[in-house]
Amino acid sequence: MSKEFFLQGQDDDMEFMPIIPLTEEDDEKADAQDIPEELPILPLRNTVLFPGVVIPITVGRDKSIKAVTDAYKTDKLVGVVAQKDSNIEEPQVSDLEKIGTVAKLIKLIKMPDGGTTVIIQGRKRFELEKITAEEPYFKAKIKILEEVKHKGDPDLDAIVGSVKDLAAQIIGLSPNIPSEAGIILKNIENPSFLIHFVSSNLNCELKQKQQLLEISDLKERAELLMSLMHTELQYAELKNKVTNKTRAELDKQQREYFLQQQMKAIKDELGGDNVAEVKEMQKKAESKNWPAAAAEMFKKGIEKLERMHPSTPDYSVVYNHLDLMLDLPWNEFTSDSYDLKKAKKVLDVDHYGMDKIKDRILEYLAVLKLKGDMKSPILCFIGPPGIGKTSLGKSIAAAINRKYVRVSLGGVHDESEIRGHRKTYIGAMPGRILQSIRKAKSGNPVVILDEIDKVGNDHRGDPSSALLEVLDPEQNNTFYDNYLELEYDLSKVLFIATANNISSIQPALRDRLEVIDLSGYAVEEKIEIAKKHLIPKEKEMHGLKANSFKMSDAVLQKVIEDYTRESGVRELDRQLASIMRYQAKEIVLRGKLKATITNNDVEKILGKPRYSNELYKTANMPGVAVGLAWTYVGGDILFIETQLVEGKGDLQLTGNLGNVMKESASTAFTWLKANAKKIGVSADIFSNKSAHIHVPEGATPKDGPSAGITMMSALASAYTGRKIKPFLAMTGEITLRGQVLPVGGIKEKILAAKRSGIKEIIMCYMNEKDVLEINPAFIKGMKFHYVKTMAQVIDLALV
Repeated sequence: MSKEFFLQGQDDDMEFMPIIPLTEEDDEKADAQDIPEELPILPLRNTVLFPGVVIPITVGRDKSIKAVTDAYKTDKLVGVVAQKDSNIEEPQVSDLEKIGTVAKLIKLIKMPDGGTTVIIQGRKRFELEKITAEEPYFKAKIKILEEVKHKGDPDLDAIVGSVKDLAAQIIGLSPNIPSEAGIILKNIENPSFLIHFVSSNLNCELKQKQQLLEISDLKERAELLMSLMHTELQYAELKNKVTNKTRAELDKQQREYFLQQQMKAIKDELGGDNVAEVKEMQKKAESKNWPAAAAEMFKKGIEKLERMHPSTPDYSVVYNHLDLMLDLPWNEFTSDSYDLKKAKKVLDVDHYGMDKIKDRILEYLAVLKLKGDMKSPILCFIGPPGIGKTSLGKSIAAAINRKYVRVSLGGVHDESEIRGHRKTYIGAMPGRILQSIRKAKSGNPVVILDEIDKVGNDHRGDPSSALLEVLDPEQNNTFYDNYLELEYDLSKVLFIATANNISSIQPALRDRLEVIDLSGYAVEEKIEIAKKHLIPKEKEMHGLKANSFKMSDAVLQKVIEDYTRESGVRELDRQLASIMRYQAKEIVLRGKLKATITNNDVEKILGKPRYSNELYKTANMPGVAVGLAWTYVGGDILFIETQLVEGKGDLQLTGNLGNVMKESASTAFTWLKANAKKIGVSADIFSNKSAHIHVPEGATPKDGPSAGITMMSALASAYTGRKIKPFLAMTGEITLRGQVLPVGGIKEKILAAKRSGIKEIIMCYMNEKDVLEINPAFIKGMKFHYVKTMAQVIDLALV
């Protein structure tokens, strides 16, 4: 059916809308009216008039107005024909269809705009035989065409019924057609008028309507009409389907928009809105190159965050988790510098000595340059405090152009400090490892795990075991943090652990570390470190100019030997800081400084020397031996004193000794009794004399396998009454067979002996290789005795 049921028509450019039809009786009366052979012709541009149908038209062309005006004054009849081409403004005879309809002018209305509206009703179909006039309007001789109506034909009745049904369906599917149209169709009983009425309202091309008009057989016209209506019904169904689908989508969008506006209003009412925060996070996420699992988790988290109000408790939990994901450097790495010469220069400028470590770093860079990628090793610097283990890590980061971050593990006793807490806990946070990566903003930084030997454990967990995954190159590419709840790749991170005592590190953890021993500094090394690093730093910190005064090597040596007794340079730095403070006070009070600091100035500033080598001269008596020990702060010397008293030949030990040293003393005592004759001791003395071994400073615990030969020498000296050679120290363990065993920490022990003024050292022949690794300049003037048996020790030690 047509788009609008009640239409308006015109002769030039207006659309048509049939109005309510006349009754069947009026139609029969109209058929009885005489029709002249010649009629004025009224061309219509965009419609076809069917017999019996009443339509209003607006007449605009001058010829058309003249024709309807003259006809209205006479018999009120005109011949209505359709134009072949509706775009033609002034049609010619050839532009008119041959078949038209005689129309009765029912009403003529003059419009305010000067136009004319005419209500016409179709009467009979006609054929143009001859145009008799073209001015002032068309006139033509016509021939009335009779129709074959097939009254009482059941087939026609069936077709008419189908036409009604199809029209009802079309009206039902067309929301723009008023429902009254269906009522009108049901009340039309005249088959001819029904067909003409539906044909006039059919939404089809003008040529198809003209084709319907030209068919004389009413049954054939009805069949063609039904075919066209089927096509229009299919079009209406398709249009309705598309319209409903579009409406559903629009309804859904409108519903979502409405709900979002409601949520926004609710959030505004509650006093919070997180839209800006969410958008900012989404914008940051666009630049992230993270794995699929991380992208999926972030997407879910953002969707959850959008549904939450900022005032809810879980909001901060989700927000902080997403914020961590955005801050972590997923597949974001700095470019390593493979310039080995530059790296070596950086390491040499920052640190004096440490050749072994520097060579190891250069080896790492060389492999990285050749291969392009490798799993970073887990280096562990073992050495006494104050020798620069932590600062060396910073220099390594600068040498290879990586970010640097330090993680202090001293006193950590909670596993969650390493692996992170579950994010639902109050105060939850990621582990220290991920926090350091987040701080570095790089996926391949140098991470210093400081004081790894001081990690504790208790009922809250074992952090050392949690570090196993972090420090295993085969596993840390899938490190799992409880807070992040994702696997994170740590394989590109260069971990450097520092420790004072390797024995305090859990064995399984120690197995994952590449241990590099850092021994203490010799006096010569300390002098160079002071000149190159400590003095310039302290001058700057105390506001002194670089050339304000000088300190000679001899003065520095006095400060080192008389005021410090350490493996590192931390105490030396403090003593130099004291000198700088004194100099700062002098320049403020007097306005000038002495150009050079002398030994007397040092004693004036720092006071009398704290340490002296005279101690060993006064201790030169039988039964007293000097041993060498290794502690976590470096090498040190210790006295072992032995005194014989009346007794039953037993052995007493004092001095807060550990089990190993007690066993060493018992072993030495047994060997001495077994070999008494060889060293010139009477066997009877063991029956009426008891031995008491004491190691001074009883408040300090002492233990380790280094004092065996020292205790043996002290006992032998006491029982033989022979003194031990002055300025002689020794280190090594013994067996019941009198064999001397090698020990560790040789460099630290030798440097400690030199600091204390020792001239000769006895040790196992197997430790000779350790002595050869020491710079000869550092041990110049010292004499070493390498022995295999305890008999050799006694021959060398006793005088």
